[in-house]
Amino acid sequence: MIIKEYIKEFEKLGFGMFVHFGAYSLIEKGEWVKSIHQIPDEEYKTYVQAFNPDKAWAKELVSTAKKAGCKYITLTTRHHDGFSLFDTCGLNEYDAVHTCGRDVVREFVDECNAQGIIPFFYHTLLDWWHPAFNTDFKVYLQYLRDSVEILCKNYGKIGGLWFDGMWSKPNEDWEEDALYGMIRSHQPNAMIINNTGLSARGALGHIELDSVTFERGAPGAINMEGAPKYVASEMCQTMNDHWGYASKDFCYKSLASLIEDFCGCRRFGANFLLNLGPMGNGLLRPLDKALLEELGRWAKIHEEALYCPRPCGIAQTSKAQDFVLEKDGTYYLFCYKLPMVASIDVQLAQDADLTDTFPFDKKIKSITWLDTPDKEVEYTDNGDGTISVRSEAYKYGTHLVVRVAKIVTE
Repeated sequence: MIIKEYIKEFEKLGFGMFVHFGAYSLIEKGEWVKSIHQIPDEEYKTYVQAFNPDKAWAKELVSTAKKAGCKYITLTTRHHDGFSLFDTCGLNEYDAVHTCGRDVVREFVDECNAQGIIPFFYHTLLDWWHPAFNTDFKVYLQYLRDSVEILCKNYGKIGGLWFDGMWSKPNEDWEEDALYGMIRSHQPNAMIINNTGLSARGALGHIELDSVTFERGAPGAINMEGAPKYVASEMCQTMNDHWGYASKDFCYKSLASLIEDFCGCRRFGANFLLNLGPMGNGLLRPLDKALLEELGRWAKIHEEALYCPRPCGIAQTSKAQDFVLEKDGTYYLFCYKLPMVASIDVQLAQDADLTDTFPFDKKIKSITWLDTPDKEVEYTDNGDGTISVRSEAYKYGTHLVVRVAKIVTE
């Protein structure tokens, strides 16, 4: 099996921000609004012509990602509406350079580089705007490759390219060899990811693809039996029900569920790609920003367990949700559903099993909580190749949702 170093490095990034931003953001009804609401081209063009992000959009976006603990950002350089945030260099005039006179992707990349975040590019495969998509598919595919080549050549080293939409024409020849081969010629160590959509989560694909995807779904272990190349995995998730900005979408996930999603991804070694949709001016909805910053505060406490440690064969303990990761002989036990200790007048009584039992044949030097590293965690060596770790309820004033114990071996 071929193992590429850049794929292993991608896995260590752990947490990324997905950003759906474009002319549709001005309509405030999600990124599929043109298709689902059947907005005529001429009407939609008024939003395209009005697209002009606030000068501070990229700085706020990247600084928020950094506070959240994200190591990379995947930006929609062109979504299904066909409008490009980058300079298409004469391919068409349907881009940000011809609306606001700015290369919005350049602004994004420059800010990522300034703040130490790795830029990734999303690029649609389907296109509602380009006529050849439905009339002359080979002509369209050349246009697609020419567009992606601009992204590969004009913005320096990028982390990868994220494609979406092949599911729109499942019986067509998308000429993947030509597309991926062109990318490799310019960006040999860029991740190439092609979203398999809601219907084929975790499915392997073309040999040049470097990661499987789990769109809005819980990741699982990848079956790589007989696969010619090692691949990573990534789960993309929304904070509400839309990818693009929708001002009347109040169906937000809780901070606790986002923490559990993050940990659930790492359980199987998958990266967590959490989406937000900037408002029409490019700035962030206050709730999006607040949730990400609070998630970052939690991630900071558990940082050493979240990025580099990998699955180690202890997929679960005696408690179904709990699991163990490992890095260089140090192990990390992720504990869910711990109760909080308080007066019965404050907290409803909670009966909880606080003991995790799992296979472990290493000699233990210490077990401590990452949030309170000076406090030892009780454990028992059962003498049968297993240990039992006794978790501790949260003290009043604290609830971490998922708590991580660090197991140091001799």
